[in-house]
Amino acid sequence: MTVPLDRHYSVELQVSAERVSQLRRIVAAHLRHWSLDLHVRPVCRALDELLTNVHRHVGDGNTCVLELRWTGRHVTVSVADNSARMPRLLAAGGGLSRVMALSDSWGTCRTTDGKVVWFTRYAEAPNAAGLLPHAPLPGVRTARAVPVAVLV
Repeated sequence: MTVPLDRHYSVELQVSAERVSQLRRIVAAHLRHWSLDLHVRPVCRALDELLTNVHRHVGDGNTCVLELRWTGRHVTVSVADNSARMPRLLAAGGGLSRVMALSDSWGTCRTTDGKVVWFTRYAEAPNAAGLLPHAPLPGVRTARAVPVAVLV
């Protein structure tokens, strides 16, 4: 099976509590479509934290851009918003601490319009070797003569 590289989904939205759950379902559907079922739960939980932080700290009226990208080896999720206020990693846990625990790497970056917060997870293309039927070996369809035990 050949997996096309660089699958991508992007959406611009105004974050609200309703949109967070809707986007979680959309991202889960993309991951399942890309055969990355094992990554649905951790990616969606980390995404939940990023979008909830935008909702909590940037506000409902502002827009953000969610990007989901799979290169065949890594899934990257980023959320860009128009607030210059940079997020902080709190010792108490939750928020970015949860993102850090659910990802292989994460970070933040200032942009001209605000900032981007992102995380990645190693997600190699699934091995489909066991899923495809194989042609029968020659001679498998013919029954072999089984020696009959002679009872004396």
